[in-house]
Amino acid sequence: MQENSKANVFILGFFIFLGLSSLGYLLANAAVKVKEYERSVTAKGLSEREYTADIIIWPIQFTAANNDLSQLYKLVDANSLKIKQFVLKKGIKEKEISFSSPVITDKSAQQYGNAKAEFRYAAMQTVTVYSEDIKRVREMMNSLSELGRSGIAFTGNNYQSQTKYIFTRLNEVKPEMIEEATKQARVVAQKFAADSQSKLGKIRKALQGQFSISARDQNNPHIKKVRVVSTVEYYLSD
Repeated sequence: MQENSKANVFILGFFIFLGLSSLGYLLANAAVKVKEYERSVTAKGLSEREYTADIIIWPIQFTAANNDLSQLYKLVDANSLKIKQFVLKKGIKEKEISFSSPVITDKSAQQYGNAKAEFRYAAMQTVTVYSEDIKRVREMMNSLSELGRSGIAFTGNNYQSQTKYIFTRLNEVKPEMIEEATKQARVVAQKFAADSQSKLGKIRKALQGQFSISARDQNNPHIKKVRVVSTVEYYLSD
């Protein structure tokens, strides 16, 4: 009877030993796999393209001066009409032209010391062209001297008179550019994996950077450079 009990205990201990050994092997193997999954590489991919702007906003700003306020307003209206007729003649539609209210300055109220201005009143007026026909407007900008010879004094040294070019098709080009940036990141990651004698696995984490739009250069502000950088992290395995 005792011999049977000892045999049963021995058998039970043997199976417990086998169970613990198997469990240890499985846990060790799982730990190795978890450790493998912790290995990763992070790569960046760039997509950069050039597009022509869709809209041009051209503020035509001029100044006028007179000692008689009513005559000054008449001069401003006359000059605004000349500009309107000029841009219409060049092919711009009337709905693409807008006028701001003139800004009038009384220089007698701003005198310092004994200096006296030649004209008491000065006015600044802006006629704005808002158009999708960028080529036509740019050609017209180069011929603005025609109006200057008629006696209109233009200004262009402040922020309000700077021409703006707008690119509106960003949502159309986003998918292709994101795809391109992601592919570039994978190429970089594959090169790293090959150099480290590893295999590139699935994506662990991806981050899409912000799109930036800027002028290609100072001489071609109507050509926009669109840029995005994607950051992608991949798993590595042996």
